[in-house]
Amino acid sequence: MAQKYSKEKLLGMYERMCLIRKYEESIYYLFLEGIMPGSIHQSTGQEACAVGMLYDLTDEDYVASTHRPAGHCLAKGVTLQSMMCEMFGKEEGCCHGKGGAMHTGDIHVGVVPANAIVGGNLPIAAGIALSNKMRKTNQVVVCFMGDGATNEGSFHESMNFAAVWKLPVIYVCENNLYSATTSIKRTTLLEDVAAGRAAAYGMEGIVVDGNDVLAVNEVAVKAIKKARAGKGPTLIELKTYRHGGHSRNDACGYRPKEEEKKWFDRDPLKLFRAYLIEHKIATEQEIVAIDDRIQDEVDEAVEYAQAAAEPALESALHDIYWEGEND
Repeated sequence: MAQKYSKEKLLGMYERMCLIRKYEESIYYLFLEGIMPGSIHQSTGQEACAVGMLYDLTDEDYVASTHRPAGHCLAKGVTLQSMMCEMFGKEEGCCHGKGGAMHTGDIHVGVVPANAIVGGNLPIAAGIALSNKMRKTNQVVVCFMGDGATNEGSFHESMNFAAVWKLPVIYVCENNLYSATTSIKRTTLLEDVAAGRAAAYGMEGIVVDGNDVLAVNEVAVKAIKKARAGKGPTLIELKTYRHGGHSRNDACGYRPKEEEKKWFDRDPLKLFRAYLIEHKIATEQEIVAIDDRIQDEVDEAVEYAQAAAEPALESALHDIYWEGEND
């Protein structure tokens, strides 16, 4: 597989994965220490899903994310500085401090502000894809969901609509085995969601190791090419595992320790580091240097965000929909 990828792309993917991990680790401790407001739903452990799927998109393509959006945003190109400012509720945040952790995004790089309703982004993605198709823009949409969303009505409606209209949309199920705190074994009889449910709508369904960034990217490139060619949607299921709980208040007492060890041993960054060293793409020292550089960038972004300006009071009345007598 090494011959398929340039050194630039391989190291680029690693850097984005590392950026997501360092960012997530940083905000975890900031929340824990009470320095940062709000709450968080982290994607630590799922970095290969975001980077593998989104690395080959353009700024003109779209991403529709969930209540766990940090990895998707950073992988697609939302700047670290604007993300960190958003987390602190600052004016320079990617959503001007109004979105917070569950609603980050930047339409200028194709990231629709994330939707915290389970399955709520699926019909939105279908609508964007329909617009792209009607306007013949050649743009594609990548829509992420958790395994729990595949049991929502919006999932089935969106799959059917996308398939019938052959929309340029790629639906991606990040199957981390738990819908909040409930095991998928208690909610879904199918072992592979994509294979079974895609077939019901005449759609291609693919199951991939979501902790292998190159396996994810290989499938993503094919699905993107297919969507651009007008050949319709794809449902991709990425088998992965979140390292933390559903949210920062979740201690994960419901997860078996042997299960956690199995998945933690397959940490996507650990696997990719080993790959890069084994195939002589980078030395261990070069990997450490990348890690240190990105940690410095994250630390600088935290300092910048803490010192950034608060939103003006009157901005609370901007960017809202209001219908009244004097509108």
